[in-house]
Amino acid sequence: MAKNVIVAQSGGPSPVINSSLRGVIEACRDYPDQFGAVYGGWHGIEGVLKEELLDLSAQDPQEIALLRTTPAAGSIGTCRYKLKSRQQEDFERVIAVMKAHDVGYFFYIGGNDSMDTAHKVSQLAESRGLSLIAVGVPKTIDNDVGDTEFKLIDHTPGYGSVARYWALNVQNANEENAGSSPADPVLVMQAMGRKIGFIPAAARLADPKRELPLLIALAESKIGLPEMADRVNDLLKTQGRAMIVVSEGFDVGDIGARKDSFGHTEFGASEMMVGQAVINYLNKAGLPVHGAARANIPGTDQRHSMIYASTVDLDEAYWVGRKAAEIAAAGQNGFMSTILRQPGSIYRVNFDQVPLEQVANSERQFPANWISADKLDVTDDFIHYARPLIGDDWPTIPVVDGRQRFACLKPIFAGQKLPPYVPQNYRQEK
Repeated sequence: MAKNVIVAQSGGPSPVINSSLRGVIEACRDYPDQFGAVYGGWHGIEGVLKEELLDLSAQDPQEIALLRTTPAAGSIGTCRYKLKSRQQEDFERVIAVMKAHDVGYFFYIGGNDSMDTAHKVSQLAESRGLSLIAVGVPKTIDNDVGDTEFKLIDHTPGYGSVARYWALNVQNANEENAGSSPADPVLVMQAMGRKIGFIPAAARLADPKRELPLLIALAESKIGLPEMADRVNDLLKTQGRAMIVVSEGFDVGDIGARKDSFGHTEFGASEMMVGQAVINYLNKAGLPVHGAARANIPGTDQRHSMIYASTVDLDEAYWVGRKAAEIAAAGQNGFMSTILRQPGSIYRVNFDQVPLEQVANSERQFPANWISADKLDVTDDFIHYARPLIGDDWPTIPVVDGRQRFACLKPIFAGQKLPPYVPQNYRQEK
């Protein structure tokens, strides 16, 4: 007898997160004897706790198909709500909601913290005698899920698109800097990525032959502002201009950091931007040429701009979502669908599975041997790794009346069967 499905998203959005959602939904349709109604947890696990379940099976298939080129997480929402071990009421509520709606399958799309949530729900359901299969679907622009050997997952959906964003935007920024360098010789660009350097490293894809006056400062480089300033001044003396892509996690001292509920620093919400701190330092120290340093600090557009999405990333996000449904259809509980790169010079991947317990709360580091000896660039090994992920073509995005046509899901929700519930974290805040 078919059991119903809940699929939800957690953490920061990405340009391709909805492509994975589409993969789950469409694959579930292919197994009507196993999967019943597919519900979307409205704003992630918070929607499950509040029993706010969007009926995805009741949506027009055309709108589901349009999820491929609908960025961010506006379709079913996301959250930054972490189920902590001490929050037993929350866990019991999740189980109660799933029982009330005859849910036998739970898919959670997200990063390392989300895989931890999926793992905990899987274990709890088993201990309560609930027949539930929980499967994780990887997503994070940071590319920090898994291991440093890339054996659990080669890369996470979302990263290839943000890498493409930086590869193309640095090209445009170079035109700006080259043209305006007599007045604005230094351009500092701040990239997302917290403490993990995969996103700023992608700037090198704009200039694989190293012809531009470009420096890349990862948080992992462990150099200080004085060393950075020395390198900038060297470029100014030899080339008259310089561009720096700096990680938002680069150490510039106290920035009045604000943290989210996962304990991660929210650099975009903190009192000081790292990029601003860098130009303040450079301008105060003085440049050896006329003009000043300027900052370009992109925000969440890095992860919601569909026009920069990688077609490779879009395809892989879809298939990793479908793979999750296939894992569940095979009755395998407690796994995450994954992407593994095949050996050889031609880029090929296969979609597999790994135990959730191996990726829950994992935090892959940027390989130290991919940081250049001078600490302000990345090596060719990184370029060879990342280049296939950004693809070669522009995504095809439907346009109606001059505007992008995104998926428009109708607000059709499952009827609530349980009393209203306030998640524990919100009660603690009050």
